[in-house]
Amino acid sequence: MAKNKAPLIETVDLCKSYFNGEMETPVLHGINLSINEGEFVSIMGPSGSGKSTLMHILGFLDNLTSGKFLFRGKQTRALGDDELARIRATRVSFIFQAFNLLPRTTVLDNVILPLISSNHSSIRKREEGAGGYQTSRAH
Repeated sequence: MAKNKAPLIETVDLCKSYFNGEMETPVLHGINLSINEGEFVSIMGPSGSGKSTLMHILGFLDNLTSGKFLFRGKQTRALGDDELARIRATRVSFIFQAFNLLPRTTVLDNVILPLISSNHSSIRKREEGAGGYQTSRAH
C-alpha cells in the first residue's frame, strides 16, 4: 500500500494584502488549496480577483501576508533564499501571461536559461530530451 504523501502544494487560510503607507488593500482572503503531484489545476476568475497574486505566491515570486503555504509538506516561510532560488530553478515552472522571453534567443534557450545553474544534468542531455532541437548557442 502506498504511503500517504503530503500534497505538493498546500495553502491554509492564505491571505495577501498590499500596503501603501497605512492603507491596506486586501487581495486574497483565506485561500485553502491542495494540489497533489501530477495534478493539473486551473485557477479561474474575473480580472482583479487575485489570480496573478496567488500564482506569484505559489511560484515563489511573492510572499503571503498571513496563513500557511507548504511545499512538499514544508513551510515556505522556513526556507532560506538559496533554497527558494533552487526550487524556482529546478522544481517550479511559471509561464507568464506576457511570456517575458528574451527576444534574441530561441524558445529552447529561453527554457534552458534558468537551468544553467542547476547541476542535475548537462545542458546537452536536456537538449536531447527536447527532441534534439538545436539551439543558437555554439556547442
